[in-house]
Amino acid sequence: MKRVKLTIEGGLPAPDRKKIAAALSEEFETETPLILELCILSEGEIRALNARERGVDAVTDVLSFPASDYVRGKPISAAEHADCIEPVMGKRGGEWVQKGERLYLGSVAVCKKRAQEQAEEYGHSLAREMGYLIVHGALHCLGYDHEREEDKREMREREERVMERLDLRREE
Repeated sequence: MKRVKLTIEGGLPAPDRKKIAAALSEEFETETPLILELCILSEGEIRALNARERGVDAVTDVLSFPASDYVRGKPISAAEHADCIEPVMGKRGGEWVQKGERLYLGSVAVCKKRAQEQAEEYGHSLAREMGYLIVHGALHCLGYDHEREEDKREMREREERVMERLDLRREE
């Protein structure tokens, strides 16, 4: 398998999305272009989403909604995740045509106000906190979690590697 492009849609200006996507792309292998949806939500929006999807009526910092299971640490195959393939459309000669396909990884929702509060609480920039929350959510969409101690360690190591690539390290 080779490394291919990850596209993040929504939420942030295109240069920021591209930078985060490039940094995350070192954490997986696939032959199919990938897409991840990013939503920046208000406190009310993320609270409602948290209540509806997880049964927790509270504001949270980040929510992840992976589209597939069983992608953690192994090459992501379009054949194994055919239900997550979507067409890439474009115009050719004035007509809309399918120009390819990409695999939908899932959605990440971040509460900007909660990120700002946490940035102040932890003594670092909003850019670092937003970057961390997006990376954290994206890793959940790639199958990583922090339920068991060994899983938490692995996820944190991956988060730190990606944050270093983004030059958003923890401020000592």
